[in-house]
Amino acid sequence: MSAVLALPRAHLRPMVDADLSGVIAIEEDAYAFPWSEQIFRDCLRVGYACWVVERGGVPDAYGVMSVGARESHILNLCVRSTAQRQGLGSLLLGHLLQLARKHRARTALLEVRPSNRAAYRLYTGMGFNEVGVRHDYYPGKNGREDAVILALELGACRT
Repeated sequence: MSAVLALPRAHLRPMVDADLSGVIAIEEDAYAFPWSEQIFRDCLRVGYACWVVERGGVPDAYGVMSVGARESHILNLCVRSTAQRQGLGSLLLGHLLQLARKHRARTALLEVRPSNRAAYRLYTGMGFNEVGVRHDYYPGKNGREDAVILALELGACRT
């Protein structure tokens, strides 16, 4: 007999202002240079696709994506450190890609730090390919870090 506890079911829903304190807590835990609350508020205000994955009424992951001119740009996707490696990133990314297709985007783009190996594996595992580099894109503790630009043709998306 095992004493494995079942996790609450993951629920995807649009992000609302009331989620911001939980989202900011995840953001600040994950990144040395986190987005500010105002950036998230602006994303909500302008109508970007802002989504959370919650379990037990608590946000465990969030994503922000803009869509326009037949292109989607995944601006931020993050999973709470204690909820990683449970499929929430794949669930959220797949949902954002479905939304991008629904809005008739042909391509999805994103940037990722080369040092963020887990995120890189998630994106390439979902079919993204390297298309370029943005030099000195991210702030870093010892200067700046490049960003790898990844793209996915949405007709080839595996969600």
